[in-house]
Order: sequence, then C-alpha cells, then structure tokens
Amino acid sequence: MPLSADELLQRLRQNRPPFADLLGAEIVALDTEAGTARMTFNGKPELCNPMGVVQGGFVAAMLDYVMTMAAFAAANQRVEMPTLEMKINFLGPVLPAAHRGEGVVTRKGRSIMFLEGRLYNGQDQLVVTASSTAKPIYDPRRFRGQGDKV
Repeated sequence: MPLSADELLQRLRQNRPPFADLLGAEIVALDTEAGTARMTFNGKPELCNPMGVVQGGFVAAMLDYVMTMAAFAAANQRVEMPTLEMKINFLGPVLPAAHRGEGVVTRKGRSIMFLEGRLYNGQDQLVVTASSTAKPIYDPRRFRGQGDKV
C-alpha cells in the first residue's frame, strides 16, 4: 500500500543505515509523485584526503544515497534498490562543510530506474553531478524476517 511522502520520510529516517552518520546525512524532503529526494550532508574533516577535500569515494556514497532515496520515493513501497552502475562528474572541490544533495528519478520502469543526483556546496554552487541505474526488487518474500524495511 502506498505511503504518503511524510510517512515514507518517517520510515526512512527510522531505518537509517549506519553509514548515514559517517556521511552526516539527513533526509530533508521526499516527493513520491515526482520521484525526488533532498538531503543534507556534512563533509567532515575525517572524510578528507591529504589535499583537504572530501575523498571521492565518500562523495560517491553521498550521491548514491540521495539518488537511492529518490528511487524509494518513486517506488513508494517495500523494495530493495541495488545500484547497477554509477557515473560521477566532479565540477569543484567538496570541502569539509555542509552540502545539499538532490536526487531525481528520470525514468522509472518495472525492472530498471534511471537516476540523477547533484551535490551543492554551502554557497549553492554545483560541485558534483552523478547518474546511475538501479534495479528495484519488489518481491516481498525477500523481506521476511528482516524487520520493517522500506
């Protein structure tokens, strides 16, 4: 049964993955009709490489997370959402500071979703873009005994 955006947001916040704390991630908003998500991330100094910028793998995790939240919003039901592939474009440095992430489902099919993500710095400058393909798995039997996953 579909959830309201607020109900889905509450469920996702209650079932935060442990890595969300490492990334300083917070889900700000979801739109189930548009298939979008907005999040904040805190690029902590411990995520930085020797050049003083957030290491690219952590940036990739931030964008993967916000795009996956957009996919959950679009699916709006219990689903697993493994990423099949992802491409990232670094347009500027991701410094140890607060950032805003936006994810959107650009095309939704039953077996594949196409996603895009953007990361903005505190000055509202676009610093990273990404695109990915995810495979929604809707089989509810996969969730038996696994608690209240999305």
